[in-house]
Amino acid sequence: MSAALRVGAVLLFVHPFAMASTALTVQSRDFDVALDGPSQTLVSLKPKQGDGFDFAPSKLQAARSGDGYYQLGDIDLRLRAAGESQWQDYSTAFRREPARELTRDAKTLAAAEISLGVPSELGLRVVRRWQIGDNGNLSLRFELTNAGPRDIELGGVGLAMVFDNVLSKRSLAEAHTEASFADPYIGLDAGYLQVTRLNGQGPALIVTGESGTPFEAYRPIADKKDESGKALLLNDATQRGQTFEGFYTWMAASRGFAEREWKGAEQWNEPTTVTLRRGERRTFGVQFLVSKSIRAIESTLTANARPVAVGIPGYVLPTDLTGDLWLSSQHAIRSVIANPSGALEIAAAEGVHGWSRYRVTGKQWGRSRLTITYADGTRQAVHYFVTKPSATVLDDLGRFIATKHWYDDPSDPFKRGPSFMTFDRERNAVVLQDQRVWMAGLSDEGGAGAWLALVMKQLGAPNASEIQKFERFVTETLDGRLQVNQGPEKFGVRKSLFYYEPQAPQGVRYDPAIDWTKWSAWRKSQADSVVRSFNYVHVAAAHWVLYRLARYHDGLVKAHDWRWYLDRAYQTALAMPRLAPEYAKFGQMEGEVFIEILRDLQDEGMKAEASQLEQAMRQRADHWAAEEYPFGSEMPWDSTGQPEVYAWMRYFGNSAKADLTREVILGYDPTIPSWGYNGNARRYWDFMYAGKTAQLERQLHHYGSANNALPLLDSFRRDPRDIHLLRVAYGGLMGTLTNIDQDGFGSAAFHSNPDLLRFDGYNGDYGSAFYGYAYGIGSYLARHPVFGAVGFGGSTQEQGSIVSFVPRDGFRTRVFLAEAGLWLTLDAGKFARVDYDRSSGSVSVYLDRADEFTSKAQLRVESTKSGAGYRPSATLSKQRGRYVIPLSQNEARVQLAPMR
Repeated sequence: MSAALRVGAVLLFVHPFAMASTALTVQSRDFDVALDGPSQTLVSLKPKQGDGFDFAPSKLQAARSGDGYYQLGDIDLRLRAAGESQWQDYSTAFRREPARELTRDAKTLAAAEISLGVPSELGLRVVRRWQIGDNGNLSLRFELTNAGPRDIELGGVGLAMVFDNVLSKRSLAEAHTEASFADPYIGLDAGYLQVTRLNGQGPALIVTGESGTPFEAYRPIADKKDESGKALLLNDATQRGQTFEGFYTWMAASRGFAEREWKGAEQWNEPTTVTLRRGERRTFGVQFLVSKSIRAIESTLTANARPVAVGIPGYVLPTDLTGDLWLSSQHAIRSVIANPSGALEIAAAEGVHGWSRYRVTGKQWGRSRLTITYADGTRQAVHYFVTKPSATVLDDLGRFIATKHWYDDPSDPFKRGPSFMTFDRERNAVVLQDQRVWMAGLSDEGGAGAWLALVMKQLGAPNASEIQKFERFVTETLDGRLQVNQGPEKFGVRKSLFYYEPQAPQGVRYDPAIDWTKWSAWRKSQADSVVRSFNYVHVAAAHWVLYRLARYHDGLVKAHDWRWYLDRAYQTALAMPRLAPEYAKFGQMEGEVFIEILRDLQDEGMKAEASQLEQAMRQRADHWAAEEYPFGSEMPWDSTGQPEVYAWMRYFGNSAKADLTREVILGYDPTIPSWGYNGNARRYWDFMYAGKTAQLERQLHHYGSANNALPLLDSFRRDPRDIHLLRVAYGGLMGTLTNIDQDGFGSAAFHSNPDLLRFDGYNGDYGSAFYGYAYGIGSYLARHPVFGAVGFGGSTQEQGSIVSFVPRDGFRTRVFLAEAGLWLTLDAGKFARVDYDRSSGSVSVYLDRADEFTSKAQLRVESTKSGAGYRPSATLSKQRGRYVIPLSQNEARVQLAPMR
């Protein structure tokens, strides 16, 4: 039995035993809220339209209570009194003391004075209020009053953001239905945190800062403990690991950390302090909004009078492409300033439907920031990354791998040469030894990263000298060493060519500075094993690319003919489920290549081989179709398997499972006004397996970003009205280019922890990331419901009914015209320009002239609209489903007409 009382317009449900240190249950317009009785921190946060879903870790309340366990409602302060030089830290989570309850007014759900252990002589009083704002939204506010004799400087103000992202002891189905992930837009006054369910379904939660509470930085809460096992100050007692990324704090001021722990790292925003004068009162607070779906987050922000930024095509800007920044705000724009000065060129353009438009051009390579200041003083930060033109970036990558990663030492006792080894950018040397032996063993994602990136680059930007070196790697190292070519394990792929033996083999001197006692220092028998399925995909992809190059170009591939490479790709694909069945039951990164191999077998008329491969893959797909969430992994939760699962579900006609997979991807892959987080599919453990700085940490643009873009692109082509898919996907693809430095080194990922904020020193598993880029990159001409014609990867110009689209992506071999539902792909040749007549539907395709290795273009024309299609106006020969277009020293033109 409970007692109900009305406080103003807010109905409070107070359990009779609330005063006996239990719980206080209250309601706002959008949420059912439970607060811990003694501390008044959050226990439960259930959206009323969420069918009982809880954004808070309420199920862990019994295990996560007391000292050292952060809750939503905790605050950290780093401060010093005027005249002092040393910062001191305080936290309500460190030593849990009962809050002193205060009188509530009509809009207050709970109020209490809270203790952080601040010395009484400072005179700092902190009051926390759970309130209903004037707009009806639930608010959490901290009121700081300086009643002491001296001014107080706040060098760190952190509001704990604790949501249920703890996946420990949960099945895959439980994790997807019960847990959530938070993604930050570290955008100052316009910043927010979006909290989305793992299954991608609504509702979604948005945490926004109130006036005076900018989202300045995002600090991970570590789990360091003292000798007794108690969490240290500013640390949480919950063990972090592969099943728990950790919690974070919303930093409204951060200079105290930037001067100490984060010193030397380039922060997202300029770190600031807040001075609390004697007698002054200052409030920091956030509001909690409900969005009916992930796709509705921006419209929900707009409805709540929040500034919204939309970058088209995103926030990664090659210098040969100008982007659009669309801004929506209730207040006029006072200024738009770039930092560093001159890094971005900004020009105001004509807006539409209340949206302001700015043309943004990258001028200086690397990270940059636009700060928009509105008439009411609100500041919004939008974070960009400027690259070289995409084609130049790929040239740099190919040249760097082909030279700097190249290893050809005949005396190497592990027989790893000739090859392309892992590279340490900080030492500028190849990695010949690592206790994670695969890193120096040419296999697994970390060891295969260099050679996989190089061969995938050839798919759309072939270079004869690079291919020549790569074929040496195939014929002398891959075939017969890394990949078995005889016996019962024929076509199996070994886990590593490098290994560790306590009794060093002849000619081997292991580095004594390396800890060889770790599990990852595999013995030779372990390294020789062929049971790891993920290694097969890299090898299959390499063979497949060389097949395509041999089949559709003249003289690029010389070691074997196209039949040999296609057969090896096919045999590798078949060998995976046969020799590595335990892991083959999972979706594989790069697994779409198996579908490409299957389709090429079909196109070549190799019916028996195609049938056998299809049958092997159907068995895997049938297994997935029977699962509720069919993308498990060797990890408890992973963003690796979804792309291949999606692809096979589509191939075998299981639209329901494909759609479910797509929505799950959106649950961990956001669109956010920051190059780092936009399209960044969540991953937080692979630095430990393939990074130089090996630690648990949210990775930005690890290989999940580009690979998870692939299902979203396919879904967008099927339904071009859902432009949210294209925005997320293109962010992931272009994010992959930011990993490549000005010389061409491709890093595994970007370190998001604020003490680093830099790219990792190893290339690691970047090859898997670049696979996603190479497999998916194209130029998309779409029509936004508000902004009109928009180009992703290309520049657009409208004149009357004609829209001219010039592709500028790294390959220029794929173009999608969304209005026409027309998907154009080239297996040989390059698109120079595509003109689309919106009135007649006709399409003019202009192709680059012939080059030394490409005398004919090979064009595939596919329609994604039911009952529609296109065909060339002129008669063209057709081979293997592709139109063959002779190229000359002049630009070629092909006219495509819609079939009525």
